[in-house]
Amino acid sequence: MTYIAIVDDKQSLRKALQDRLNAFDNYEVLFTAENGKDFLEKMIEARKSISPDVVLMDIDMPIMNGIEAVAQGKDRYPNSKYLMLTIFDEDEKIFNAIKAGADGYLLKDEPVEKIKEAIINLLNEEGAPMSPSIARRAFNLLMNAKVDVQETPSLNEVDYNLTEREKEILLKLIDGLEYKEIAQDINVSPNTIRNHVTKIYKKLHVTSRAQAMKLFSKK
Repeated sequence: MTYIAIVDDKQSLRKALQDRLNAFDNYEVLFTAENGKDFLEKMIEARKSISPDVVLMDIDMPIMNGIEAVAQGKDRYPNSKYLMLTIFDEDEKIFNAIKAGADGYLLKDEPVEKIKEAIINLLNEEGAPMSPSIARRAFNLLMNAKVDVQETPSLNEVDYNLTEREKEILLKLIDGLEYKEIAQDINVSPNTIRNHVTKIYKKLHVTSRAQAMKLFSKK
């Protein structure tokens, strides 16, 4: 079974897309959300049982837009794939979505069969699905981008120098616990956890939970 989440501020679109995807065999929409904040709150509950394999994310939404939601989602829930599904084909939107960690980018006028195909491609690790016009724009962005090449130190050359408490928190982060849950486990405040995580990321030379997980898995 492939589990999906749909995030869009238009209820009619959420319902229509949910019905179409649920009509396919082995597809189930776990939940829908009306904005990024709503999505992140529902993910906390969802991950206690089943997390979505793929999240279909709109961009322009009130309270929290899709780009910010993807950035936070990739950090907190890196095992889910994030597919932008939007009306915007502007260079800035595309660039910011890719930078936030979007795994694909489709326009809303694509048929549902195309969306299903994109979901399959994501789950099979077959590249980043994009609408043709988006792919052309993304290619142009990459061709015109200035590449900042920096030598990344090998893991053996890095002295992490983590304290025992920082190691404990890092393990809980990798297990997918939220800051509040970690705080409850070790009897400190969420703000204390946030400060620890900032120090951990600095020592590991990473900027997100996803990067820390990749680094830790290689060690």
